[in-house]
Amino acid sequence: MRWIRWISLLVIAAAAGLGGCATTGYYFQAMGGQWELWKHAEPIDNVISSPNTKTSLKTKLTRVREIREFASHELMLPDNGSYRKYVDLKRPFVVWNVFATEELSVQPKEWCMLVVGCVSYRGYFSKEGAEKYAAELRTEGYDVYVGGVPAYSTLGYFDDPILSSFIQYPETELARLIFHELAHQLVFVKDDSTFNESFAATVELEGVKRWIETHGKPEDYATFTAWAKRRNDYVTLIATYKDKLNTLFTSPLSTEEKRDGKRHLFEEMKSDYQNLKTSWGGYTGYDWIFNQKLNNAFVVSSALYSQLVPGFKGLLAQNDNNMLNFYHAAKTLAEESKEKRDAYLAKLAKPGSE
Repeated sequence: MRWIRWISLLVIAAAAGLGGCATTGYYFQAMGGQWELWKHAEPIDNVISSPNTKTSLKTKLTRVREIREFASHELMLPDNGSYRKYVDLKRPFVVWNVFATEELSVQPKEWCMLVVGCVSYRGYFSKEGAEKYAAELRTEGYDVYVGGVPAYSTLGYFDDPILSSFIQYPETELARLIFHELAHQLVFVKDDSTFNESFAATVELEGVKRWIETHGKPEDYATFTAWAKRRNDYVTLIATYKDKLNTLFTSPLSTEEKRDGKRHLFEEMKSDYQNLKTSWGGYTGYDWIFNQKLNNAFVVSSALYSQLVPGFKGLLAQNDNNMLNFYHAAKTLAEESKEKRDAYLAKLAKPGSE
């Protein structure tokens, strides 16, 4: 999930006091957090050569350099200063994103900012800041979900570093995240988080597949395939219940009937997840999600990253799996209206439409 900011303009926005003190405070915490990243970023080569760096970190960063070169030379992703420096955050996530919906809606609340337009989340560099804002939204009657984020993209305006929040990920996960964030620098549509995240998710999946084919072991591909199937099953589950909730909320039922139906749907979702676990041989990687109280905002946060992936996969196939042609097609599509973009990708998502 990705919190974007162009600090130079945010300074102006904060100084101008856009939207009052609350907005000014939000921008200042964003500027402060970004500045801390820049201040502590070190070139990867320097970290690797330092006698104070642990061997395990040196090994990881050496592999990161290879992944970074692969991204530019094989996937044709931006060849710039991003992911060539390292920052030890000394915390589990770089930001915490706040998602919100009305009690009986699966339409996300949006926040509008300079440069990036309107996005379906609001990010904070501290968990405390995110939870405080989430509490305010809850008192207003919103369903709220707060999720930690290991990385985000500044869209190429600045050089994004490798962070300690994800450096210990398995190799394929590291590659996936780097490919995803670099993809945001290629294609970004204001006011359409789902389009942006789904495009980047498609790039990451294709990128990891190609990385394994050229740099991995046979067992790596089997592991990745199993992971991809579980993620697809999970995404399908979330999408199914998002549709069911939307049907319920837009029905002529009374408010109390909708609330009751909402409770039952989340119970059914958890039951269906248990069936998925059985089909996965008991894999527990998603238990932390379903062990908590679920709500509309959680559903929205999960659907954001994958809703249009089937369509983008169709677009990639339509372009003979050529990455440059795929990027060009995505950029062309980005110039259309949201309605036309979504309709075209929905058509490509159908079997036999390529």
